[in-house]
Amino acid sequence: MFIPLPLCMLAVAQGNAPITVTRGKVHEHLGMTLDFSEPGKFKVKMVDYVDSMLESLPDDMGGIAATPAGDHLFEVNNDNPTKLDEKTAQLFHHLVAKALFLCKRARPDLQTAVAFLSTRVKEPDADDYKKLKRMMEYLRGTRELHLTLEAEDLHVIKWWIDASFAVHPDMKSHAGGCLSLGKGSVHGTSTRQKLNTKSSTEAELAGMNDVLPQVLWTRYFLEAQGYEVRDNVVFQDNQSTMLLANNGRGSSGKRTRHIEIRCFFVTDRINQKQMRVACCPTAEMIADYFTKPLQGALFRRLRDAILNIPQKHSPASIAMP
Repeated sequence: MFIPLPLCMLAVAQGNAPITVTRGKVHEHLGMTLDFSEPGKFKVKMVDYVDSMLESLPDDMGGIAATPAGDHLFEVNNDNPTKLDEKTAQLFHHLVAKALFLCKRARPDLQTAVAFLSTRVKEPDADDYKKLKRMMEYLRGTRELHLTLEAEDLHVIKWWIDASFAVHPDMKSHAGGCLSLGKGSVHGTSTRQKLNTKSSTEAELAGMNDVLPQVLWTRYFLEAQGYEVRDNVVFQDNQSTMLLANNGRGSSGKRTRHIEIRCFFVTDRINQKQMRVACCPTAEMIADYFTKPLQGALFRRLRDAILNIPQKHSPASIAMP
């Protein structure tokens, strides 16, 4: 069983305060309920934390939304934005910061929306406020959702890495990554890429390169704990990106010869047998969730795979392979 946190939680206060020790299968820690009561599963719940966020919302955030973000999430009004007043801007910053804490622990389904909103806290405008409103309304309708982790094999690490090409106003792409050791997302990332790319193939390769440090660190960490890593696989849905990753410059043509050499760091690690790249059908690319604001059935299928929500009556659900 994979247990990312120790069974015994120790909280040491500053000064001479006594050490508090808690034992058992359910622990409260930093707003999280850590539940080990079901064999083979580890649940992270933050319902009380979510409720405290919802109670602090203004009256205009009282509805319910089906998804945390609309299709226009990455669109920015640079022509005539209506800036928020100081009080509302502070509320915007406060709620985004709390949502960031939440999505990194128990609610990775918020991560794509939070990734964008976190870039807007400096000077939020009315459009940004509407996007925050949408996310909080989704949170109200899903307040009891939580993350459930199950490990099938601690010797096999599985990653999904994807990118959406040129979706930001500055024409930069958005990359996402997801790690699982069985069911549920142990680690997720959603971020705007730092460099402009000329094609979806290049965006995918740059995304893989950006996530690679975490891919390698995870392997080194497990090995340091005494686990032999037999397979460290990155699933990719772009065949051209896979060729470039596996062969480096050997598969580069006139449309990809400009790609920076740093993007072929992944090729070196593949050659060293520290990881491998495998094909994943686009319809099952779980990291797609972290690259764009999905809607409808696809949103629900990928969200349920990331949070490990049982879908006993839904044959169309996706399980992390």
